Amino acid sequence: MIAWGTAKARWVVAATVLGSGIAFLDGTVVNVALPAIGKDLHTDVAGLQWTLDSYLVTLTAFLLLGGALGDRLGRKRVFMWGLVGFTAASVACAVAPNVVTLVIARAVQGAGGALLVPGSLAILASSFSDTDRPRAVGAWSGLGGVASAIGPFLGGWLIEVWSWRLVFIINVPFALVTMAITSKHVPESKSGEAEPIDVTGAVLASAGLAAACYALIEGPSGMNAAVVITAILAVVMITAFFVVEARSTHPMLPLGLFKNRQFSGANATTLAVYGALSAAFFLVVFELQVALGYSPIAAGASLLPVTVMTLLLSERGGELAQRIGPRIPMTVGPMIVAVGMLLFARIHPGASYWTTAFPAAVVFGLGLACTVAPLTATVLAAVQPDEVGIGSGVNNAAARLAGLLAIAILPAAVGIDTSLSPTSFTDHVATAMYISAAVAALGGLIAFFTVRTQALVRSTTAVSVLQPCNDPCLAEREEKAS
Repeated sequence: MIAWGTAKARWVVAATVLGSGIAFLDGTVVNVALPAIGKDLHTDVAGLQWTLDSYLVTLTAFLLLGGALGDRLGRKRVFMWGLVGFTAASVACAVAPNVVTLVIARAVQGAGGALLVPGSLAILASSFSDTDRPRAVGAWSGLGGVASAIGPFLGGWLIEVWSWRLVFIINVPFALVTMAITSKHVPESKSGEAEPIDVTGAVLASAGLAAACYALIEGPSGMNAAVVITAILAVVMITAFFVVEARSTHPMLPLGLFKNRQFSGANATTLAVYGALSAAFFLVVFELQVALGYSPIAAGASLLPVTVMTLLLSERGGELAQRIGPRIPMTVGPMIVAVGMLLFARIHPGASYWTTAFPAAVVFGLGLACTVAPLTATVLAAVQPDEVGIGSGVNNAAARLAGLLAIAILPAAVGIDTSLSPTSFTDHVATAMYISAAVAALGGLIAFFTVRTQALVRSTTAVSVLQPCNDPCLAEREEKAS
C-alpha cells in the first residue's frame, strides 16, 4: 500500500486525476461550445442534445463494463486503453465535418471515458491504505470536480482564441502526459478472480440507453412511428438487461450490491445531485449566451466560482466526513445545491452578474464540495475490496445517467427552444432550475434516511473505515446508533 504524503502517492493521485479529469472535462467543456457548434454545423437543439448525450450514453453504459474489466484484466492496463481510445476519438471530434460524424465520434469518446473514470478510482482504492484512502478520494473528487467546473471557462476561451474544434484538441496533450505518468508510477492491481466478461449486458445497456435517449429527444418534435418503436425497444432492452444481470453467473452489474441500503442510497443521492449539476452546466451556460448575449468566454467564466469552491473545500469535505461520518454532509450538501439552483432561477435579461449568477455559483459550489467526497467514499465503503472497480463504476454510471436524463428530458419538459424571446427563454430555464432544486433536495433526504453516521469512521471494535461490515450484530448496533 502507498502512504499518503509520499512522492509515490502524489504521482498516483496526479495520474488518476488527469485521466478521469479529461473525461469529466469533456462532460462540461462542450456545453459552452454548443451555440458555435450549432451555427458551424447547421444543427438545431436536438442535434446539440445528441452532441452531449451520445457521449453520455456510451460513458454511462460502459462504465460498469470498464470497472469490471479493470478488476479482472488489470486496472492500470484498462486505464491505459481508455486513454488511447479517448485521445483518438477527441481528434475525430475536432475534424468532424458534420453533426452526424461529431455525434459518432463523441460516442466513441464516451466509451474511452468509461475505461478511465472507474479505473482511476479503483486504482486509488487499491493503492492506498484504509486510513489514507478517504484523503486520496477527497483529493480525487475535488480536483476531478474542478475539471468539470473549469470546462465552461476553458471552452469559452478556446472558442474565442480559434474555434470550437480546439475544445477537443486540448485533450491530446493532457492524455499524453497522463500516459507517461501512469506507465512509470502507477502500480498494477486486479481482482483475485478472473471471470468471463458480460458482453451481453454491456450491449443491452448501451442499446437500451441509446434508444431511450432517441425517444426522449426526438419525441417532443412529434410522436411518429420511429419514436414509438424506439421507445418500446428501450423498455424491452433495459428490462432484458436486468433479467440477464439477475441470471448471469458473472454479471456486469451485480444486483446483489443494491441489497446494501447504504450503497443504494448513496447512488440515489448521486443520481439527484449530478442531475442538478448537469442541468446547471448545460442550461445556464446556454442561457447566458443565447438569451443574455454573453460571449463564450464570459459565459464560461460565470461558473468559475464553482471551480474555486470545489478546489478549496472538497478535500476538507472528505476529512470532515471521516471525522463525523458522511450522513450530515451528504444530507446538507444536496440541500445547499438546491439553494444554488433556486438562485440560478433568478437570472434574467438585464440582471447583474454579481447579484444573480455569482452568488448562485458560490452556493452551488459549496454544496458540491460538501457532497462529492463523502458520497464517493461511502459508495466504496459499501463494497468488498475486490469489488471497488464495479462499485465505482456503478456510482459513476449513476452520475452520468443523471446528466443524460437531465439533458434529454428537461429542455423538452419546460419547452426550451432557441426561437423563444430572451425573456421567455430565461423563464423556461428558471422552471428547469426549480425542478432541479427539488430533485437535489430529494437526494439529501435520501442520504439522511439511508446513510449511516458510522460509515467512514472506525467503530470501537476497529472495523475498517472503508470495509463493509460483515457482522450483522455490529451492523445492527451501528444502524441504531445513527
